[in-house]
Amino acid sequence: MKQKVMSIIIVFTLLFSFTSFADNGTAASAEPASKSIVIIHTNDVHSRVDESPGLGYAKLAALASRKASELGTEPILVDAGDALHGQTIATITRGESIVRIMNTVGYDVMVPGNHDFNYGSERLLELASLAKFSIISANIRKNDGSRLLEPYTIIERDGVKVAFFGLSTPETAYKTNPRNVTGLTFADPVEEARAMADLLDDMADVIVCVTHLGLDESSLETSRLIARQVSGIDLIIDGHSHTELSEPLKVGNTLIVQTGEYMQNAGIVQISLDRSNKILSISGSLYPVEQGAELTPDADILAAIEEYKAAQQQILAEVIATSEIDLDGERANVRTGPTNLADLITSAMVAETGADAAITNGGGIRASIRAGRITRGDIITVLPFGNYIVTKKMKGSDILAALEHGLSAYPDQNGGFPQAANIEYLFDPSKPAGQRVTYAWVKGVRLDPGKEYIVATNDFMAAGGDGYPFEDLPLVNEFGSLDEALISFIQNNPGVLKYNRYVIQPGDAIWKIARKTGVNWQILVIINQLRNPDLIYAGDTLLVPAW
Repeated sequence: MKQKVMSIIIVFTLLFSFTSFADNGTAASAEPASKSIVIIHTNDVHSRVDESPGLGYAKLAALASRKASELGTEPILVDAGDALHGQTIATITRGESIVRIMNTVGYDVMVPGNHDFNYGSERLLELASLAKFSIISANIRKNDGSRLLEPYTIIERDGVKVAFFGLSTPETAYKTNPRNVTGLTFADPVEEARAMADLLDDMADVIVCVTHLGLDESSLETSRLIARQVSGIDLIIDGHSHTELSEPLKVGNTLIVQTGEYMQNAGIVQISLDRSNKILSISGSLYPVEQGAELTPDADILAAIEEYKAAQQQILAEVIATSEIDLDGERANVRTGPTNLADLITSAMVAETGADAAITNGGGIRASIRAGRITRGDIITVLPFGNYIVTKKMKGSDILAALEHGLSAYPDQNGGFPQAANIEYLFDPSKPAGQRVTYAWVKGVRLDPGKEYIVATNDFMAAGGDGYPFEDLPLVNEFGSLDEALISFIQNNPGVLKYNRYVIQPGDAIWKIARKTGVNWQILVIINQLRNPDLIYAGDTLLVPAW
């Protein structure tokens, strides 16, 4: 009897074991042991839509399509800010072209960067309404305390809920024209991140913070600070500092990723989860532009870009002003001395920023403008790089060092030759480089080496471009692009391209005429192409700017 009972128990056990094994086998074949979510991310593209210098949006779309085929599910596309401004294709439509291209690419989420406010906050809201992706930020508040944008969005892939919330840099208050953010405050990112992490904890399986904060040590609020002080964030997708992280930066239990700039890399994050949606691992890597050679650009994206470029030709042909004389931007001239076109550009920089003075590099001026009608396209041909204006605090000694640096190669052509407004100087080219400036004035007053001035320059020089010693000087503000500032200056001051004729009187000297007319004597020399300003004759006529 015991033997029979034992046999029944053994048979039952075997049947149970077989059934259990069969169930596991069935489950394994119907559902994978783990899930994989892929995020493709970009930051600080600054409207570089084409394949050069980076991947460009057409190849980014091709990369997303390839990942979708490999995974069997769509990747999530994320941008960490500064996408909507920078190049002509963006600025002419005030960002709309970029939003519509990003729609076609298939972006899902974006956080606004400081330069995404360059058209003003109202325009950003209009662009957000055009976007088929979520433009989010939790810490941008209006005067009544409400948020300007939605703070978060939740995206589901393969049964996994991924929550994204955004944080924009408080530096936006002075890293765009302050007029662009009137009535807005940028709340403490740490406090807002804590509130978001707590809110989203029960709503999603993965929490991602998309930040335009950066990793610069000079910034008070960084993505590293968020990771250190806020728990519950699995991943931070960062922008703003243009940092190229070849592998994720781990701070506590949070990974931080950032791709550099201009889409020279795309970022790829893979999140592995078990069948209950518990995170097993998060890994990140860069997909560099060189690797993109294997991709075939997406034809629809290429067509969309070309359509915008074609449509803009009519806008570029718009006449904005008429000049009575040629505006000199010849390479040999702007790299060896001041010209009337360079003076116009630097005057526009002062007008745009309210700075005490402006310095830009002659090498950034790429063409002349002939007398007659001036079009938008002419201005962009002169200033083709999409550089924006930056103001920095400089002591008089810093200005002197900049002038000495820019004049160091004279009389050879030098892309760093200092074109300036509100700065006059005399220099002796026979002296050694670094000891050439003999006198300098700012706004007509002798330069004081110990005094602090606000100086406008371009973002290239502000970061140390052409070897200028500006990188570590305190930043005051950031403004729109040089070409936009020049167009605005010409349109708002039509007299800048008009000239009166002054008849030289007996006893006149160029400096006396300058005082009479209120014009910098060097500009009189440039406009009238005086080979020797000490040799002027009574009865001759000089052109004098009417403004």
